[in-house]
Amino acid sequence: MSSSSSELQISPAIHDPQGQEKQQQAAGVGILLQIMMLVLSFVLGHVLRRHKFYYLPEASASLLIGLIVGGLANVSNTETSIRTWFNFHDEFFFLFLLPPIIFQSGFSLQPKPFFSNFGAIVTFSVLGTFVASIVTGVLVYLGGVMFLMYRLPFVECLMFGSLISATDPVTVLSIFQELGSDVNLYALVFGESVLNDAMAISLYRTMSLVRSHSTGQNFFMVIVRFLETFVGSMSAGVGVGFTSALLFKYAGLDVDNLQNLECCLFVLFPYFSYMLAEGLSLSGIVSILFTGIVMKHYTFSNLSANSQRFVSAFFHLISSLAETFVFIYMGFDIAMEKHSWSHVGFIFFSILFIVIARAANVFGCGYLVNLARPAHRKIPMTHQKALWYSGLRGAMAFALALQSVHELPEGHGQTIFTATTAIVVVTVLLIGGSTGTMLEALEVVGDSRDTSLGDGFEVVNNRYMTRFDDEGSPSESGFRTKLREFHKSAKSFTELDRNYLTPFFTSNSGDYDEDDDINGDQHQEERIPFTRRGNFNNRGLNF
Repeated sequence: MSSSSSELQISPAIHDPQGQEKQQQAAGVGILLQIMMLVLSFVLGHVLRRHKFYYLPEASASLLIGLIVGGLANVSNTETSIRTWFNFHDEFFFLFLLPPIIFQSGFSLQPKPFFSNFGAIVTFSVLGTFVASIVTGVLVYLGGVMFLMYRLPFVECLMFGSLISATDPVTVLSIFQELGSDVNLYALVFGESVLNDAMAISLYRTMSLVRSHSTGQNFFMVIVRFLETFVGSMSAGVGVGFTSALLFKYAGLDVDNLQNLECCLFVLFPYFSYMLAEGLSLSGIVSILFTGIVMKHYTFSNLSANSQRFVSAFFHLISSLAETFVFIYMGFDIAMEKHSWSHVGFIFFSILFIVIARAANVFGCGYLVNLARPAHRKIPMTHQKALWYSGLRGAMAFALALQSVHELPEGHGQTIFTATTAIVVVTVLLIGGSTGTMLEALEVVGDSRDTSLGDGFEVVNNRYMTRFDDEGSPSESGFRTKLREFHKSAKSFTELDRNYLTPFFTSNSGDYDEDDDINGDQHQEERIPFTRRGNFNNRGLNF
């Protein structure tokens, strides 16, 4: 079968050289247009940032450029051979565009802010995404039963709930960086977005598997299948990360004449992790995410100084290119694809339902997190509102919806795809454009330096510090008691990491605070996303 298909593909090149030349010309024109749109997007984004015009963020501008060029190509009857170079292929997205973005997300995580809020981040991204998916799926199903919208089977409603729960707050995070934000809020939004994509993909694939094997699997087996996928993918990613750390520790590659080999090997490990998980029918996104976290914490310190600078710049570069190209790519395909606009009610109520589901996610999980946190660590309501408003939908939801077109019966997948397209455009262009105004109204962004992190934190020399030495505080004993309770969970892993993991997997002796301070100062702009609010290093935020 494969040989016959390859013969069919090769034969036109042999018997029709003019056709082959025309295809090459069309490919050149298509790639040229893509490069021109990338250049235009980067230049426009720079101009918008320079003039502090937050009503059109860079991601929104990229999507708008793709929509305009796609609309013009549609109207002008551009040749089909050129159009094919702009079709959004979900395989290309998942195999080439998404991995560098997800790896950079894990690789750029700051350990202290992330792990000091790790419990809250996991609650929002795992439990919250699960709640949002179920709430959305149930509401969409009930809406169909009540004849408010197009009716879908229950499992397909849950698939739609899973894919539409994937958030993409790149617009909000860019505004945080421009205006400055509270470090805990940034960590919550960024951390939730990193784990949320992995969770949404795992949920979608689990629901898709349940639909394709609809033999009466009970809810317990669905949960077990999901946990197998998530835990197995995480284990694969962590295992690859630890393997890379040991290789770079003992291979002796950190010498001048082997830096090229050192960098090449480092760049290959993330893709090895991704493809390993995909080959084992696990989630490559979850795997490469945890590979990024582990490689940054352990493997990175085993590299030479020049290699550290190179890999940091390299992954930042390719993730920026991939992220910008995704929005352009998505906008062009939205304008070119055939959509089912006959079910306007499905689109309207879907937007309403995801707003409700996002509220159930954020405010419900926020309530649970605040129950477990001491008074000085509770998440303020303004931060919860900002987190709720940060739930924009983007490329992940779009790619999964495009997959559903091929997986679901005719009409069902097209309806889901059209609704997802409308939700992406509305959230990225309209809500994304109003994000700056909304965040300023909530008073969670701004350049003021007197913002504290709560009763237990203060700003000292532009650093957020925990107030351990406030001997005159009337609530000193209660605060210290609560703080010790909070430290118990983190302290055990911190000591394990300091005494065993770091000495075993790196060349450091285990006293990594000082080393990280040096690296943090050396790569301040690349590694710290909070530069508008002050400089952070491992001694800047205690947990």
